[in-house]
Amino acid sequence: MRRRVVITGMGCVSPNGIGNQAFAAATLAGKSGVGKITHFDASEIPVRIAGEVRGFDELAWVDKKERRNVGRVLPLAIAAATEALKDAGIDTASLPLGEQQRMGVILGTGGGAQEFTEEQYRLFHNGMVKQMSAHCIPTGVMGTFSSDVSIRFGLRGSSHVVTTGCTSSTDAFGYAYRQIQLGRLDAALTGGADAPIALGIMKGFILMKILTDRWNDAPERGSRPFNLDRDGFVLAEGSWMFVQEELEHARARGAKIYAEVAGYGSTCEAFHRVRMLECGEESARAITLAMKEGGIGPADVQYANLHGTSTQLNDRIETRALKLALGEERARKVPMSSLKSQIGHPQGACGSGGIAATLVAMQHGQIPPTVNLETHDPECDLDYVPEVGRKVEIEHAICNCIAFGSKNSALLLRRLT
Repeated sequence: MRRRVVITGMGCVSPNGIGNQAFAAATLAGKSGVGKITHFDASEIPVRIAGEVRGFDELAWVDKKERRNVGRVLPLAIAAATEALKDAGIDTASLPLGEQQRMGVILGTGGGAQEFTEEQYRLFHNGMVKQMSAHCIPTGVMGTFSSDVSIRFGLRGSSHVVTTGCTSSTDAFGYAYRQIQLGRLDAALTGGADAPIALGIMKGFILMKILTDRWNDAPERGSRPFNLDRDGFVLAEGSWMFVQEELEHARARGAKIYAEVAGYGSTCEAFHRVRMLECGEESARAITLAMKEGGIGPADVQYANLHGTSTQLNDRIETRALKLALGEERARKVPMSSLKSQIGHPQGACGSGGIAATLVAMQHGQIPPTVNLETHDPECDLDYVPEVGRKVEIEHAICNCIAFGSKNSALLLRRLT
């Protein structure tokens, strides 16, 4: 028999709030975390807004000497992980060796320390080789990300990085769930982090023509999922971390439980590097797989946290996918929302942000709103809870995620009674 898995800790470092309480308050209130770019001089590019984590002190989490050898993604991750462990009531330094060996670190990221690597190339190509970090190779290797977190907390279980584009942290969460479910781990520190706000990365997205460039003077209005005039997403950063545990392991130590992880589904359209099939069938199948594993049907779903990027393509196809997965009649009755409307798109960390928003919704019995939804696209005709949150008791929630490369992943969370 597969073991049951629950969430016992959460930590948030988000553009709309640092820390669980700040994140929950801002998310439920629909507070935007999007603003003008401060990480670099954006005056010469057409997109000058992003979802930055403002007021975040990197040196509170890595010392000044070490900071030049790591990417911004690491202090973001360590800050969120520290809060998640504290929230779960776990002091990793005091764990017996056997328990340290049974707790893994499984993280998702789209680019890892990509902005760090960009800076190393800048130094190299400008003849400043001596100023490059001696750690440019290990930090630039994606797998070091989880190793650095494992080392920080002394956790000796599997230390893995899942990088599948925008579904990275959803897949990392699902992978951690499977490891515990199958008895390979008793607990895992899991979630996602990304810090892609750098000039070269931004220029790459601009070349793809998928960032909005119309809201430089009103940044908080730039991310507009499902709105008729949406024209691209807003790039963002952030980190959301969780502790997952086997149910009896959590109960034995008296841990509080946010929710049970009841199902996970992942599919691939095998279609295109950046486009999606218009039908939405494989995204729908990922949701269906998660529901099937959880032993529920569409009538049992009270909320869906959507990928909702604010691109023309994603939003209309995700809408179709929800209609296929839940049936059109039921899909029209299930309230849904997109956290990206408030914070922008933090790439591989977005799935973990959606999980955090869903846990907040389940905990407070209130669905976060989709802000900036002023005029529905006729092809996006579901209940996206526009502008103002809504009180709803949630027993089952779907967390949906979609990525470049035809990837689709979904999780089912259940309130434990």
